Amino acid sequence: MRLSIVSSLFAGAALAAAAPVAAQSFTAAESAQVDTLVGEALAATGVPSASVTVVRGGKIAFAKAYGKQSETIATADIKTKYQIASVSKQFTAAAILLLRDEGKLSLDDTIAKYLPGITGGDRITIRQLLAHTSGLQDYWPQDFSFAAMATPTSPQGIVDRWARKPLDFEPGSQWQYSNTGYVVAGLIVEKLSGMELVPFLKNRLLDPLGIDAIDQDLATGKGYPQGYTRAALGPVKVETPPASGWLYAAGELSMSTPDLAKWDIARIERKGLPAKDWAEQEQAVKLTDGASTHYGLGVTLAEVKKRATVEHGGEAVGFLTTNRVFVEDKAAIVVAVNAWFGDAQSRIADGIGDILFPDRKTASTGLDETARTAMARKVYDQLREGMLDRAMLTEDANYYYTAGVQADYRDSLGSLGEPTAFATRGAPRLRGGFVVRGYVVSYGERKLNISTMSELGQDGRFEQFLVTPGS
Repeated sequence: MRLSIVSSLFAGAALAAAAPVAAQSFTAAESAQVDTLVGEALAATGVPSASVTVVRGGKIAFAKAYGKQSETIATADIKTKYQIASVSKQFTAAAILLLRDEGKLSLDDTIAKYLPGITGGDRITIRQLLAHTSGLQDYWPQDFSFAAMATPTSPQGIVDRWARKPLDFEPGSQWQYSNTGYVVAGLIVEKLSGMELVPFLKNRLLDPLGIDAIDQDLATGKGYPQGYTRAALGPVKVETPPASGWLYAAGELSMSTPDLAKWDIARIERKGLPAKDWAEQEQAVKLTDGASTHYGLGVTLAEVKKRATVEHGGEAVGFLTTNRVFVEDKAAIVVAVNAWFGDAQSRIADGIGDILFPDRKTASTGLDETARTAMARKVYDQLREGMLDRAMLTEDANYYYTAGVQADYRDSLGSLGEPTAFATRGAPRLRGGFVVRGYVVSYGERKLNISTMSELGQDGRFEQFLVTPGS
């Protein structure tokens, strides 16, 4: 559906939402603030639905679902299981820690001890897998489904294609996000436990905490949310799920936001795992030169105005999740949406953070990369005009830009006229053998975000060029 229709759906009392669950300490005014915040975020981005759970004082204080979860779910239900994708990495890491506690491995063991044939396996440690410092190339850095994802795969299939490539860097010397590393970690869990990964997680971690979760590959069909996609500002459409096997230990779980909040509460209370394991997961791993990665074992470590956060985002095909825990403040924010465009989940999480901590401020940074910015602007103008130079795109990017996607970009962007500004957003970083850059396009007060990935080098082709509504 187009943005104008979505806007009307979320206006006033017409907002479709389930009744709050376990609301213990949010006031009526605070709950109304969340309702407004979510409604505005969904309307502005076109994202169909959101599931929100907030922990305050170590207990669930607010839980509510909003909007359209699928073409067949009539009313948003807080119990609906969203695909949490990479938020699952902390569960995979916890499984490794449990096996370590049982004496079945050491985090400083090399992976060659358990799995043969992986590039650098005699130098890469299990700790480096979990901390994204292994040097193994990421098999899915894109924010779209590349061609191979239409065909089922297996963990071994991912290892054979990506974990036998040359390393991106010497293990321990850099930090670079790698889903491939977590696939290898999952295979180690299965080999040493004698169980498949998800059943092991359910038996040892999830069921004891009362968390109802399933393999994300099974979270499709009746009763489950559908993922949605959008090309630039074009119509919102149901997304085609990937074939099975593509997330595995890098993003294996689907659960409701209250169930994910139970995990956050366990983290706050140091339950479900030995306290030392929680602490070790939350300790930033250092590079060989002593620099901090600001990443632990499956979690990102940050600080907002002297408030430490343990957090992670998740992206599945058609789904985005933000999970943010303020351990010392006994608070957590869980937001899941059934779209992988826009920034609704971040807007909602940031806004709830302002409700929990009114003095919280978010810093922003800028960057000037004149030549690359000019190249990005050139591609953006081509998309507005419907005349895309495919020589500037990689094979995967050309696969993404079908005739229909190009038409949506042309029709939705061309009508906006000439941008008033085109600027960088954040600093470039490496991932999956590509350079990730962001841009903001302005049309007066209206903002659009651009997410790009490009090959290394000044003239590197674009692997990804996605436009989404901005804030």
